[in-house]
Amino acid sequence: MAPLPPLPVHDPALADRHLLALPDGVEPDEVEVLASSRFRNVRWEDASPGDAATRTGVLPAVTAALGIRSVGARAITAPVRALRLARLSSLAGPYGVAVEDAVALGLPASTRTVWVLSAPRERGERPWPGGDRDGLKRAFPDGLPVREEERVLQWLVAAARRLGGAVRTQTGAILTPDPDASTDLTVLTSRWLEPDDVLRIVQRVQPRAYLSVATPGSWAGPASRTGRGSQGAVGGSPEAGGSGLRAALERYGVADEDERHRLMAEADAYDELMLAAPPPAEAFGVLVDLGVDGMLAVEVSATEQLPPLLEGLPWVADGVVAYRVRWEPREIEQLEQERPTLDHRVARSRSAPLVCAVARVLHAEVGGEIADESDFLVDPADL
Repeated sequence: MAPLPPLPVHDPALADRHLLALPDGVEPDEVEVLASSRFRNVRWEDASPGDAATRTGVLPAVTAALGIRSVGARAITAPVRALRLARLSSLAGPYGVAVEDAVALGLPASTRTVWVLSAPRERGERPWPGGDRDGLKRAFPDGLPVREEERVLQWLVAAARRLGGAVRTQTGAILTPDPDASTDLTVLTSRWLEPDDVLRIVQRVQPRAYLSVATPGSWAGPASRTGRGSQGAVGGSPEAGGSGLRAALERYGVADEDERHRLMAEADAYDELMLAAPPPAEAFGVLVDLGVDGMLAVEVSATEQLPPLLEGLPWVADGVVAYRVRWEPREIEQLEQERPTLDHRVARSRSAPLVCAVARVLHAEVGGEIADESDFLVDPADL
């Protein structure tokens, strides 16, 4: 196999690019498959001759363009291909990178190849406070990427998480997403199973599983002292909408008392019919209480959102059912933390194998494909 062209760390234009850094053993076709899982019409192209990442020549000593130390001269042998992601965005590579150059760029010492993203710079408002699972708020404090730059950068982070790599943003921030943070799996198939059948399958690996359904007759109507019944009542809640709602009812409501009674009778008759012969379920869930580790949920529903790799396959033509296997920790906000607490990580390490086990038995029953949280397909043998 021919040696990879070295990353042109000497070129100041490289500082204006987002970089995808990957460890040894990641082949270009793996990157291509992940790109095809998120973007349509992904294709290989010749890299633009004017791109900083494709120029040929000899490396002089590195200056302060990236804040790196000087290195000896070596030849940049040949341009590389670029993977077209979107209309204005492409990913050129792979480039070989020495350990010392990777460390100088702030990348993990395990980095062996680097891909260079060319994308439009589109920034929006400053980030709001709150969770920052991917670290993008930290990387772009003055304005988050939007539109195409946001889409391709989110994919870059997802690819780094899947492949055990890192991302160096144009701002110089290093994002090293935790591969273990992606726990949820979705089985996509053409087969619909009834709730009791799904429950029996899940109980093979989680005997404590139960259906998440409303108990018939458990709702007895709105609480007392609410709505109009609260007016003038001591301790009652104000009517939602206040006087504006009452004025609207007086203006547009049904004034005739007999007509109101007729409409109420029709509504009661419809409710009785639905309770006597409810329509088939279009969505349902199965839950497993994991105690201090949180909950495991299997959510079943039809879906129209598919990874582009699945679009056009014969079995998706008549509709696709998604069996989403999710882990929900007790402290849900920890899911959106770039560096969650130790307790969260311990609970996650115990729950992730359970998610895999449930997804595996469901896939064995219904077939289809398994996708992770980023819509990247997963081989059942790897679970």
